[in-house]
Amino acid sequence: MFRFVFLVFGSGAYAVSFATILYAIGFVANLWVPKGIDSGAPSPLAEALLNTLLLTVFALQHSVMARPRFKHFWTRVVPKPIERSTYVLFASLSLILLFWQWRPMPMPLWTVTDPTGAAVLQAASFAGWTLVLVSTFLISHFELFGVKQVVMHWLGRAVPETAFRTPLLYNLVRHPIYLGFIIAFWATPDDDRGPPPLRCADHRLHCDRHPARGARPRQVLWQDLPRLPRARRDARPRPALEAEPGSGLDAGHTGAASLIAA
Repeated sequence: MFRFVFLVFGSGAYAVSFATILYAIGFVANLWVPKGIDSGAPSPLAEALLNTLLLTVFALQHSVMARPRFKHFWTRVVPKPIERSTYVLFASLSLILLFWQWRPMPMPLWTVTDPTGAAVLQAASFAGWTLVLVSTFLISHFELFGVKQVVMHWLGRAVPETAFRTPLLYNLVRHPIYLGFIIAFWATPDDDRGPPPLRCADHRLHCDRHPARGARPRQVLWQDLPRLPRARRDARPRPALEAEPGSGLDAGHTGAASLIAA
């Protein structure tokens, strides 16, 4: 009975998360959705306070719920098979709150009036979202969003350990999902949104599974940019990093999806 309930809950959390991501695309682009990022009447003081609070809620949810100590406590309340789905659902709810209460920023950073230039930037933004989606499948999309965990529990099987790997884009960019969000948020012909919520599940995923790789946040930005391969002075093979026992992909970076993903 509980296995089926967990399966329905995990599937529902994934559906809510996917719908939230689709809404986020329209929200950032001011297209197709009832309320975009520039909708509403601006008021300088209220927008600064409220938008900062909304971003803080989103960041705290992604950061706190991804911590091993919190997860150790949280799994005493929430069953382990739906721990990841619960994280994904909370990330989606924090974004839905942000979409609902976001206030437009009255001072644009830049405005592109040329139709061709505006179209190029809009296409680049959609390409950023595509990069986010493709990158999730390069690692383990359904495990990242908690679907694999509830399906395996429903079948009565254990979730196999996932070895750390860097397929395709991960050989060129440390966090392709993170880079995709940066492109999607900032490639816009009319930017008056203020700082975007750039924390995502991919970064937290690497930090929790391999602390040595994510222990230096100062290096995240430049490491998110593509780089050309270079010859190593020392050709000796390096020892492989060991994954934490039982970690799987339960580490959260969300955001994502958080945006998102969340």
